Parts: sequence; structure tokens; C-alpha cells
Amino acid sequence: MQKLMLLDQMKEVQSQMDEKVLNYLRQGKTETFEGFADFYLLAFDWYDVSSPETGAQKILIYLDREDLFFFCEDTRSLNRAREEAPEGLDNESALYQFFANLLKFDTDALDTFEATITEDEDSAIVRTGRYDYMDRIVGYRKELLRRKRYYEQLVAIFEKLADDDEKLLTRNAQRHFSNLQNRAERFLRTVLSLREYVTQMREAYQSQVDLQQNELMRLFTVITALFLPLTLLVGWYGMNFQWMPELTWKYGYPAVIGLSVLISAGLLLWFKWKHWL
Repeated sequence: MQKLMLLDQMKEVQSQMDEKVLNYLRQGKTETFEGFADFYLLAFDWYDVSSPETGAQKILIYLDREDLFFFCEDTRSLNRAREEAPEGLDNESALYQFFANLLKFDTDALDTFEATITEDEDSAIVRTGRYDYMDRIVGYRKELLRRKRYYEQLVAIFEKLADDDEKLLTRNAQRHFSNLQNRAERFLRTVLSLREYVTQMREAYQSQVDLQQNELMRLFTVITALFLPLTLLVGWYGMNFQWMPELTWKYGYPAVIGLSVLISAGLLLWFKWKHWL
């Protein structure tokens, strides 16, 4: 028998399952994969990678030699399970096809997500002053963490089904789940690679921002150094002592102006020679 239902509808299949199993499932504390003498319990947080704005919903799967039951947390995950679970197949084929359909478009979703990250990085290089860039990087890291956890759960499930310690599956089904394991591991490696790439993006952007700040501080330092001798002249002649001959000299004022221009020009040339400007 095959059935798809919400978690609170477990009573519909209580005649096919031991009451202890039902109580265990109702608690919602199952591990990713649990193998018992004559049945398997699978649990994972289904995450629609094509719609990152949505949350994860828990899906529990019960499999024995005669029955395959899907228990979904809400109607959204139930509808998705109905879309992906084919009809008219034996239990192990239906379970394999469910997971295969679940991963069918993940390659395209990961490629699109990678292209979005790369495009955002190119945009940040052109416009370094984007104030939302670091927020977007944090968002990318959170999204990749969710995908990492999702694929880790699937890898663990497929690995156990491929091993089939309780011998509930045929060798052909074991081979199919081994293929799914390889696919999920490839997706997981892609996600880990993107996480490292996003980390490098953050470090590169921060280095670029720091470099610009250093350039700005150097400019301020040069300007300060440029006006420091002029400030000294202003302070000197601002004392207005009567015995200073420049105050009574008719060319004193033009001479101070000329001296200020000469000092400024000399400093500018020196800064250029030092490559500080």
C-alpha cells in the first residue's frame, strides 16, 4: 500500500503500522535515517531550492516490505510530494522516483544561483560603494547553509538505502539509490564550493574597501602635511610683534604670499616624486 498524508492523519494507516511506530512518528523526533528489523524510517527537511524565500517542511517516510507511507508537515509539502511521487509503481521504485524527481531541477537551480552570485560580484567590482553588498553576501551564506543541510540529509538517506542493511530492497534499487547518493554528493560539493567562493568574495570586497579607505586617509594626510607649513606661517606672523621687519616692508605681504605658494608647490612636487599623489 502507498499513501500520502499529513502528519496529523496518521490514524488512517494505524492498522498497517505498529502503534509504537505511530507514537514515535507523532513525536516528530526521528533521525535522518533509522533502520529497524523490518522497516525503515526516513526523515528530512524538504527545501525547495528553486524558491529560496520559502521555508523547509519536514517529510517522514515509512517503508517496509508491503507499505510506503509519506507523512508531510503541511499542505505545501504534501502537494509537492503528490507531484513527485508516481503512481502504479512498486514501493521501492516509487520511493526512488520520488527522490529522483525531487532532485530533477536542482542542477539548473544551482547554476542559476551561481550565476547570480557571479553577477553580483561583477557589479560590486564596478560599483565598490554598494552599501547592500555585504548584506547580500550574508544572505548568500545563509541560503547556502540551508542547502548544505538539505543535501547532507539526502546523502545520508541515499547512503543507507544503498547499503540496505535490513535487506528490504532489491539489488537494482540499491544501485539506483547509490546513483542518487552520487548526485546528491555532487550537489553538496557544489554548495560547499559556492560557500568558499562567497567567503572569498567577502574578503576581497573588504580588502578593496580597506584599500580605498587607506587611499582616502593618505590623501587627508598629504593635505594636512601640505597646509602645516602654511599654518606655521600664519601663526608666526599672527603674533604681530613690532620688531618684525616684514610687517613694515612694503613687499612683506606679497613676499609671504610668494613664500606660501613656493612651499606648497615644493611639497606637491615632492609628494609626486614619492608617489604619494
